[in-house]
Amino acid sequence: MRNVWCGPVAIDVLAGTDPTEFSVEASDDTLGTVDRRSLVPEFDHLVVDTGLWKFGRSTAIPMGMVARVDAEHRVITLLCTKEQVKGAPRFARDQDTNDPAYLTRLGSYYAGILTP
Repeated sequence: MRNVWCGPVAIDVLAGTDPTEFSVEASDDTLGTVDRRSLVPEFDHLVVDTGLWKFGRSTAIPMGMVARVDAEHRVITLLCTKEQVKGAPRFARDQDTNDPAYLTRLGSYYAGILTP
């Protein structure tokens, strides 16, 4: 089973690279840009600014959802669809992206996508 928090593709390609401002694409559409990479121990994830489709909100996406990284063109492609990202648990405050309870709910949601 693929670990939702550890994306081997992302780790290899992004090692030593700041992905801030990389474009993020779902498997079916563009999502937005990386606001930051959060290296919370055991909960490595991206915080993505989704722009207008989520009314300017950001969303957290576990690194295990990364399908590929094109460092040259600064594009990260995900294993999930835009609708699946929209359905993920939202964080209410920016600090929630460091909260183990929120991250556990988020991980369970995305694990369900990886193993239907």
